[in-house]
Amino acid sequence: MTQPIIPPDDSRAGSCRIDARDPARLAALFERCVWYRALAPGHRAWVLETAHAQAWAAGATVAAREAPSAYWLGVSSGLVKLAIFNASGRGCTFSGVPHGGWFGEGSVIKREPRKYDVIALQPSLVMAVPADTFHRLMDSSLPFNRFVIHQLNNRMGEFIALIQNSRLLDVDARVAQALAQMFNPDLYPETGSALEISQEEIGMLAGASRQRVNQALQTLEREGLVTLSYNRVDVVDLGALRAFGREQI
Repeated sequence: MTQPIIPPDDSRAGSCRIDARDPARLAALFERCVWYRALAPGHRAWVLETAHAQAWAAGATVAAREAPSAYWLGVSSGLVKLAIFNASGRGCTFSGVPHGGWFGEGSVIKREPRKYDVIALQPSLVMAVPADTFHRLMDSSLPFNRFVIHQLNNRMGEFIALIQNSRLLDVDARVAQALAQMFNPDLYPETGSALEISQEEIGMLAGASRQRVNQALQTLEREGLVTLSYNRVDVVDLGALRAFGREQI
């Protein structure tokens, strides 16, 4: 049986749940996904019969490191981060995943324990496709295979850039790259030109304090790359944002 869907706004207010057995509600979430729309009708039915969506409060652990990769996960609304922490509590953030992004396909393909914690930075509605359904689609759907290969290729490029940026760029450039990463149209097609995100959340992604992030954002705004408002960043020039600080490499 599918699990309950909780709309993100309702989850903040603590209002009632919506029954996931209502296929129209679940289908509406998946219809926004490029990979789902490319599936044959029968393959779409597999997804709706087995998948679920669940709301998570900010700070909640959506999926734990070393736990079985039982689901392929996608963010319908909100923002999550992929991170690891050592015994002393020090952490390393690999990526921020805004709404429209799917992740974890590598661990699901290998049926191995998840390599990182998935933590909600904002109240988030997360969709979950069971590993068995994922593998069934891999075995049966050419469009799904194409999507997964494209996804893996883009994710590899993202992680290579992350390592490069963390070792070679100053904080201003790391903040620019952390923002630009979340506007990748291949991985996060629904981001648009604006991102609802706090300076503290950006700091978690860029590995910098909130105060230092504030300074970096002011620099980016003076350069005409972004405009800032409360807990919101609007990108004015995505190409220039991606290029910012790259001369350091």
